[in-house]
Order: sequence, then C-alpha cells, then structure tokens
Amino acid sequence: MVRKPASMYRNVKQRSFTRKKYMGGVPGSQVIHYDMGNKSNTDFPIKISLLAEEKCQIRHTALEAARITANRHLVSATGRQGYYMKLRVYPHEVLRENKQATGAGADRVSSGMRGAYGKNVGTAARVDSMQKIFSVAVEKENFEAAKDALWHAGQKLPTPVRIVIDKGAELVQ
Repeated sequence: MVRKPASMYRNVKQRSFTRKKYMGGVPGSQVIHYDMGNKSNTDFPIKISLLAEEKCQIRHTALEAARITANRHLVSATGRQGYYMKLRVYPHEVLRENKQATGAGADRVSSGMRGAYGKNVGTAARVDSMQKIFSVAVEKENFEAAKDALWHAGQKLPTPVRIVIDKGAELVQ
C-alpha cells in the first residue's frame, strides 16, 4: 500500500499516543544523530535556533531530511569541526493508519470502518508553537552559513519556521 501524505498527520487532533508497551511493534525512528559537528567545543560565540511558528506534528522522515540538509550545508561551509548542531525534538508520537483495499472486488476484501484502530506506520514529534527544533552554534564568520543551513532545513518541515539568535546578537550586528 502507498504511504499516506504527511498532511494527514500534521495537525494535532487527538490525545498523545506514546505507550509503546501496549502496541504491537512500533516502527523505529529514522533519525540517526541528534548531536552533530564539534561536540567537544561547546563555547561557540553565536547560537541560533530554528523555531516552529505553529503547533503541529513533524514525522521522523521530515526531521531526518531537515537534519541531513542542514548538516550538509554546515559541513561544506564551515568544515567538520566548525559548528555544533543539536536536534531538540524526539519523535515519541506513534502514527496509525487504517489501511483500505482499493480496486476491483475491494468491497469483498476490506472491512471498512469495522475495527478501525489502525496499524502503526511511523512516529512523529509533537511541536508547540515557538518551540526550538534545531540549534546551531558557530563562530562569528560562519553566522551567514548557519542561517542559510537552518533556512534550508526549515523548507523540509511541514510548518512555518522562524530563525532566531539565542546568543551573540551583539557580535552579528
């Protein structure tokens, strides 16, 4: 069966569904790393963050795509040790789908809405409005590259985003 579009899962419609103890087999998260770059040097003078402007759910595939994009831009602009990036949300929310059979004879095969609890198909992170998704710490000369990397990462997410300066605003201006 085809994977459903992300717009089906973007809006928060119901209670959180996170108790893996009661579920039969939850698909693993595709997010590989949460800390990237130079993990030993945490005293970079400038820290900027990517914020979600609206409350939503972000699937683990979108988080991984945004992480890869931002990481690639930062590595090419600053080198492997010229930045520190942290993904600040974790996909706890389990997404379910009630699969429907389509095509000829589907009415004899599928049971419609009977027992429509659904199968676990993925995970998502619940994000509140103005919650930090990514944080990047860089040197002063790499500020524009970090801002550009976060902008590209924001294009992969299903919500409007904002880039804010957490520390070092006096150095940038």
